[in-house]
Amino acid sequence: MYHCLSHNTGLAFRQPVHGQDMGHNSFKLPFVHLLCLLLLCPLVSCQLSYKFYDYTCPNLTKIVRSGVWSAITNDSRMAASLLRLHFHDCFVNGCDGSLLLDGGERNAFPNRNSARGFEVIDDIKGNLEKACPATVSCTDILALAAREAVYLIGGPFWFLPLGRRDGLTTSESDANEQLPGFSEPLENITAKFTSKGLELKDVAVLSGAHTIGFAQCFTFKSRLFDFESSGKPDPLLDTSLLTSLQSTCPNQDDSNTKLAPLDSASSSKFDNSYYKLLLSNSGLLQSDQALMGDNTTASLVLNYSKFPYLFFKDFGASMVKMANIGVLTGQNGEIRKNCRLVN
Repeated sequence: MYHCLSHNTGLAFRQPVHGQDMGHNSFKLPFVHLLCLLLLCPLVSCQLSYKFYDYTCPNLTKIVRSGVWSAITNDSRMAASLLRLHFHDCFVNGCDGSLLLDGGERNAFPNRNSARGFEVIDDIKGNLEKACPATVSCTDILALAAREAVYLIGGPFWFLPLGRRDGLTTSESDANEQLPGFSEPLENITAKFTSKGLELKDVAVLSGAHTIGFAQCFTFKSRLFDFESSGKPDPLLDTSLLTSLQSTCPNQDDSNTKLAPLDSASSSKFDNSYYKLLLSNSGLLQSDQALMGDNTTASLVLNYSKFPYLFFKDFGASMVKMANIGVLTGQNGEIRKNCRLVN
């Protein structure tokens, strides 16, 4: 829908100018993208804009960044949690902030007792309501918070068109059905991505988000002790990693909620080490290591392991694409006053 915006590879690497409201005053659309917008406007209404809040909430990015920085300072895991919230929101009926509503999607299996960071979004929303009441959607706040979280821990910066509005409903069953699972085959995960307008490449790129964060033992324990009901560990799993994980996650129920880093090399820094681990059969989740079982994704893994700049560039582009899934604009949806409740 927003092809010209989504594939602007120049977005990911123009560094923000210190002291400016990033993504707004410091950004000028290149002529080719301006032309592209003019051609698209009659078709898509061009409701999303890089300057959407320039006049109505000029300090938006600064307020979001401050809130995210404070949260990460208090809890280094929060960067991954905010990125995951954004992903899980967009993959269930589009980026509409529905995951932020009480009940519904929060109670779905992929989110229950694992989705976190809601209070960070609530705090940012509270500060924005003081600065510019009833103006900024919870959906845009979440999209910006995810970007800031990545950027603040060493990852890429990407410019986001803004103007998303908040949805009015949330569905536990839709979340259970639409979110990719940690043990699903690559073809199933790819099908869920393509149903959202994404591609196989985006699967490989966005999986790189697992360069930060942790997973609960139950999400990968079958690989350690009883892979595919064989009574043995996953034969692909690196033996030294296997030994370490078996110590962290012993084969008993009370270890199910213990945590292990998704990227054992640098779990709190956004870099390309995730892909290097996949090359040595050290991906934590079955869905991670599955990227090496397909020629296309395995080739991308190899390239990203060698060229961090390429990974950063592609990650920014894929995040913009993902943030445009099923957005509500214009008079659709609403601007929530409280991200947990519809108005």
